[in-house]
Amino acid sequence: MSELHFLAKQLGSEFKTIKAMVNIYCRAHHHSPGTPVPCEECREFIRYANEKLDRCPYGQNKPTCNKCPIHCYKKEQRAQAKVIMRYAGPRMLLHHPILAIKHLLAEKRPVPATIPDKASNRHLRNTDK
Repeated sequence: MSELHFLAKQLGSEFKTIKAMVNIYCRAHHHSPGTPVPCEECREFIRYANEKLDRCPYGQNKPTCNKCPIHCYKKEQRAQAKVIMRYAGPRMLLHHPILAIKHLLAEKRPVPATIPDKASNRHLRNTDK
């Protein structure tokens, strides 16, 4: 299992949002007394989302996933993300209103016309070493 990468600024906010959504979804669908939240399946999805955000070629100028012309999630994880977001999205205003509002505002930003060269968090992290 891969480790989580530190994501700052815009990417960090995106990660906090998807992690909060996964926790809301998992608590409602996978949680039973005595089991951790999130469950292993959901923790794996969180790691996957973190990896994809870390590698996003747009870097800090990343558009929201539903507006992005690059669909980097595999088919199975993309379907899983849709299910999670459909359930948790409306509930975000109650559980995490600031993250929800930030995400709604981010959806209003235009998609960058070009993909910047070497802007991914992963690239920047590896060049800092």
